Amino acid sequence: MNTHFFFCRKALDIREVADPHRYMNTEEDRLIEEIWSLLEPVIVSEGMEIVEIEYRRESVGWVLRIYIDNEKGVSVDDCAAISRTAGDVLDVADLIRNSYHLEVSSPGLDRPLRRWEHFRKYIGDIVEIRTISPLQSRRNFKGLLREASPDQIVIESEGKSHTIPLALVERARLLYFESEKHK
Repeated sequence: MNTHFFFCRKALDIREVADPHRYMNTEEDRLIEEIWSLLEPVIVSEGMEIVEIEYRRESVGWVLRIYIDNEKGVSVDDCAAISRTAGDVLDVADLIRNSYHLEVSSPGLDRPLRRWEHFRKYIGDIVEIRTISPLQSRRNFKGLLREASPDQIVIESEGKSHTIPLALVERARLLYFESEKHK
């Protein structure tokens, strides 16, 4: 295992991210779910939260990326500490059979929104959502996040209110710089 530490300011392209908490389509998705379950209590005990986990093949080989956050933000030292801890836990658990690169970083400002708690934190901000199947004859929504519950979110877009079941959200992200409270 090679360990790399990254502090990213670049926005995460969530089109490339599998979502293990909604549906598991591939072996990589199932592995991400296992990794998430294994690492979450450890990372939470360090005062951080997991925002996203990616596991995919790239030009350098297999890469496991863990995006972390906390209320105060994420420093390079935070990424290094979580990388060491996560690397040790993953080595002991031996879930990943092939060699891989471990990267730990901040999700950036236009962060992915995965769980309803993520949505709840950004009520009043502008979000971008893509659904698995059409709702009201469309799959793409961009607007002000008004409500969030474990089952659904409500956004206001183009003068209309749209209720979107969380089970239908394929991907979602915060649009930090488009939100009024951040201007």
